Amino acid sequence: MSRRLTAAILVTGSEILLGRTQDRNSGTLARSLDSHGIRLERIVAVDDREEHLRAALADLIAGGYDLIVTSGGLGPTHDDRTVAIVADVTGLALELDEAALAEITEIVTGYAALRGVPVEPLLPGAHKQAMRPAGAHVISPSGTAPGLIVPGQTTIVVLPGPPTELADVWRRALEHDAMSSLLGTQLERRVLRIWNTPESTVARTFDELGGDDHGTETSICATRLEVEVVIRFAPAARAAGTALADGLAAAFGDAVYAQDDLPVEVRVVQELDQRGLTIACAESCTAGMVAARLAGVPGASTVLRGGIVAYANDVKISQVGVPATTIAAHGAVSAEVALALAEGARQTLQSDIGIGVTGIAGPGGGTDEKPVGLVHIAVVGPNGTSQVMERRFPGDREAIRTNTALTGLHLVRLLLQDERLSAGV
Repeated sequence: MSRRLTAAILVTGSEILLGRTQDRNSGTLARSLDSHGIRLERIVAVDDREEHLRAALADLIAGGYDLIVTSGGLGPTHDDRTVAIVADVTGLALELDEAALAEITEIVTGYAALRGVPVEPLLPGAHKQAMRPAGAHVISPSGTAPGLIVPGQTTIVVLPGPPTELADVWRRALEHDAMSSLLGTQLERRVLRIWNTPESTVARTFDELGGDDHGTETSICATRLEVEVVIRFAPAARAAGTALADGLAAAFGDAVYAQDDLPVEVRVVQELDQRGLTIACAESCTAGMVAARLAGVPGASTVLRGGIVAYANDVKISQVGVPATTIAAHGAVSAEVALALAEGARQTLQSDIGIGVTGIAGPGGGTDEKPVGLVHIAVVGPNGTSQVMERRFPGDREAIRTNTALTGLHLVRLLLQDERLSAGV
């Protein structure tokens, strides 16, 4: 692959380094930069102290990147210093942009009227946010903070911190003429999402297929029982990218459950909707996590009948219809109870498919016979179709519950592939 322009991201905000806010902006920018053929080589996060921001920006400029994108520090308060420091470090005078001031003043005037508060206290902040380094291009705000494109040997794009604002302003910045020389040929890509397969196995098969020797760039990332393979390539290397992706898809067969970015819950909701089927959940250790993931998909109301959090045994019995004799004979954490929960959810909530989950999420409650991390998941459909799985997940309580919910969704996916269900027999 020919040389790609390089970029760095500078994230500012004490709230991020204190763990009070998660940095979502780096991911948004990284995906966009890669799609435009720009190689992101560094991400730096600093707090709001002036000396730290100044040193980080100077260091990135000295690094010789073609592009630096900053996130945060554009607000009206005393600790929003990014614009002033960009001007200082680049040796540019800080000046007022009258057009930006007029636009921001109109925005804050509207905010004040909507909230029934006087606008005068907001005007100094509007003035502060309308400042720019000399020669910088102003990008209209999504909130009250405009973005900036500062030309130079290293182009600096200054963006607001709130994720939705950043995404909007970044999109407008990419459309600006000042960015045209930085945007290379957009890379094509193939995505494979592989379930229940070790990352090392995927990596070995990737090597056996020749790896990235023919102009592709591939990332292999394991997360939550899945391995995501992203193969990126310029149009000139399309044949190599296609061959590599097709080779991996053939090697792993049905384990490749998707070749796009859609998570499994979206696929499940779409498949249920296409077939006119409904689903209900009865969850013990996951306490509604499966239902929540399904409900997070737009349009889920057409397929999700509801869910029951059946944590206590008496709730399993009285609300879901699990036989007390089944719990007595096999224990609450068992395949038999998981099946009874799934069938009980299906019947109680009058759905086509039911899912039942039970397990020991820890950190206590485990025994030698049934240790922490043991879970049983069952999915039942009409006409006796079913899928049952036992797993022993490592990790803390959150990891066990999250992995259990994800596995449950995959079991629904597998049930929907069952030929008996497909045929409606």
